[in-house]
Amino acid sequence: MTAIDEARRVIRVEAQALSVMAERIDGSFERAIDLILGSSGRVIVSGMGKSGLVGQKIASTMASTGTPAFFLHPAEGIHGDLGMIMKGDVVIAISNSGETEEILRILPSVKRLGARLVAMSGNPASNLARTSDVFLDVSVLEEACPLGLAPTASTTAALAMGDALAVALLVKRGFKAEDFAIFHPGGALGKKLILRVEDLMHSGGDIPLVKEETLMKEALFVITAKGLGVTGVCDASGALKGVITDGDLRRSLEKGFDILNRRASEIMKQGPLRIRRSELAAAALQIMEQRAITSLFVFENDQSPAPCGIIHLHDILKSGIA
Repeated sequence: MTAIDEARRVIRVEAQALSVMAERIDGSFERAIDLILGSSGRVIVSGMGKSGLVGQKIASTMASTGTPAFFLHPAEGIHGDLGMIMKGDVVIAISNSGETEEILRILPSVKRLGARLVAMSGNPASNLARTSDVFLDVSVLEEACPLGLAPTASTTAALAMGDALAVALLVKRGFKAEDFAIFHPGGALGKKLILRVEDLMHSGGDIPLVKEETLMKEALFVITAKGLGVTGVCDASGALKGVITDGDLRRSLEKGFDILNRRASEIMKQGPLRIRRSELAAAALQIMEQRAITSLFVFENDQSPAPCGIIHLHDILKSGIA
């Protein structure tokens, strides 16, 4: 068997394990969700070895999606760190066998401290399963390891169950992108979820605008002076009626058209695209990419006739969200 064949076999084994587990989800999962939502404390995830690594990821995912959670190493727990657990907390204990010594040793203290226990195990008859308030079955028919020794399909199943819990809790809590941004202020992801059009737009005297009757030689000066490669064209009341880009001018001049003494209203493209100032800057970027344009005029709301700003592709790129 080639390395490629082996890789495909492993992925198929693990995919099959997840498919079978998905069909096995029942009321126990709902009880686990209700237990966590109804708790007055945090979620503490614990596991040993590979299960511990999975538990760290589950705790991290929950914490970033609106469910206060952290990981407790069971070996550290039996040497004092059980003091992190409080009445009202929910402990998620992960052990494929359900008989991991370090996990079983913390269970009496978990109960005495007044925390509730969700067991995530592949053994419904285990001591962990019997001690739990809610048991989640993450058993698999076989490991992807050909020796049947290294945790592979079983850790994938536990990780997927943790993701299922985190996402179900997210949905139940009505967690939104804006909430997610609070926990992810750094990097491109955070900027995508926090930066709004109004944070990057040019406003006031920096907005390139001309009147409908303005001659194109004057409009060209505005396009050049403002440095955004575009000017808006407004009527006498200030309502935006069209746009003229430097690209429009170049193409017209290349064709030999005498446009410099024509009015802006004769050259402009009507019905310019617009965006609200409260929209995410990432939404402006998406519009620009889809319509192959480099700027958008910004409005206070959908009914506003006059623009309050303009946002350019370069401003978005410099912000680091793309």
